[in-house]
Amino acid sequence: MTETRAPDSTRKVPPEPPVSYEEFLAWADEDVRAEWIDGEIHVMSPASDRHQDIAEFLLVLMRLLVEHRGEGWVRSSVFQMKLDVRPSGREPDILYVREENRNRVTETYVDGPADLVVEVVSSGSGARDRGEIFYEYEAAGIFEYWLVDPEREEMAVYRLKDDRYRAAFEGHEGRAASEVLDGFWVEADWLWQEELPAVLDVLRRGNVIGGRVEG
Repeated sequence: MTETRAPDSTRKVPPEPPVSYEEFLAWADEDVRAEWIDGEIHVMSPASDRHQDIAEFLLVLMRLLVEHRGEGWVRSSVFQMKLDVRPSGREPDILYVREENRNRVTETYVDGPADLVVEVVSSGSGARDRGEIFYEYEAAGIFEYWLVDPEREEMAVYRLKDDRYRAAFEGHEGRAASEVLDGFWVEADWLWQEELPAVLDVLRRGNVIGGRVEG
């Protein structure tokens, strides 16, 4: 017989809006995935295994490059990015901040735009990622926005030019490269494979760390 669990009475209920960003940070903790948007708290659904697999694959490649170079800063989705355009506190799947902008990084959030943001589309988030978030990131001055859609097997890289996002890459296959994090690139069709490439295999192909693997 399957045991039925009682509702978790200890789970924190979001405070009623309007909520300041400071109040949001005091309410949220590492076990809560939520965003703060114009005084309201939006609790996010858990990510799928496929979504997390792709996000972590890209994160590991970026982190290896950052560690190899000894400059810049990269984090995954539980870290907040506070933007003043709307205003909002977002949790992108990956955040990258150049070394010269490290002063934006506080203990609990990035105070201002990251230099590169990656969003992996979840079920039901496509319209938001291509619409609301696209224009918000554009207005905030995030120079490079990577959008990966596993369901459609498509990805896009947008860069700011004259204060507007222009597509630098779009498609199912081909190489997408960053101008913000020099040396970081991926083959789009890697991301649609049932099993993503092993990170060490990617390194041996010359990706990320200068074309060589030591040892």
